[in-house]
Amino acid sequence: MARELIVAIGVAALAVMVFVLGDRLRPDSWRQTGDEAAGTLVFDLIKTFFAATVAFVVIICWQQYQTARSYTVAEAKSLVDTYTAAHAMPDPEHHRIQGLVRDYTTQVVDQEWSVMDRDGHLSHKAQETLDTLRDSVDSMRSSDPYVNNLRATALASLDRVAGARHDRALVVGYGIPGFLYVALYFGTLLLLLSPVLSGVRVTRRSVLMIALLGVVVGAAILEVHNLDQPFSGGNTVPRDAFELALARFQQIT
Repeated sequence: MARELIVAIGVAALAVMVFVLGDRLRPDSWRQTGDEAAGTLVFDLIKTFFAATVAFVVIICWQQYQTARSYTVAEAKSLVDTYTAAHAMPDPEHHRIQGLVRDYTTQVVDQEWSVMDRDGHLSHKAQETLDTLRDSVDSMRSSDPYVNNLRATALASLDRVAGARHDRALVVGYGIPGFLYVALYFGTLLLLLSPVLSGVRVTRRSVLMIALLGVVVGAAILEVHNLDQPFSGGNTVPRDAFELALARFQQIT
């Protein structure tokens, strides 16, 4: 919350500074005259451009966020399916496979989320645990058709885990294309300069309105940055699906 407040105040101060300095530097011929309507039209166009750019960027970010979250939910559900199948297996596979499922899920919750946020990729240790889990299930041999069915169920679930993890690895580094950031910052610059170009005079009321404009613009830019990458930044995909899976493991056991 402190970061959001600092950014909002900073952009508000920048907007006021541009407005006041621009008023001193602009020629008198730019002040409000008979062509004020043309300046108002340009100002409206700039506002529309900025709003459209922000809306477009936010939609892209939100879609990436929702897609990333769906991958975590699918992965966690498949882990529960694997744990459930292992629960009916005979020993020693029963405890070994369930233990590996718990280890992998715990590593994702306790380590991998931090690695994704800090380094922008998945945890190698968690991947090694998943590979060991897959090899343990695949190496099971039994003459009992029921056990073989459980093995097939567990393998199918682990295939879904691996697929969801692969998808999560792809989106962990996704971000907004650079040209959209250029358009966003260009629109911000035009929006901050538009009161100067429109000939608005410096008064207490106009300074207050420009400061409020800076707060809104700063908050919008900050939220775009927070949503830019789904697993890093200020608004990351939660790990609650895996935490729920761990709770479910306890219930099954």
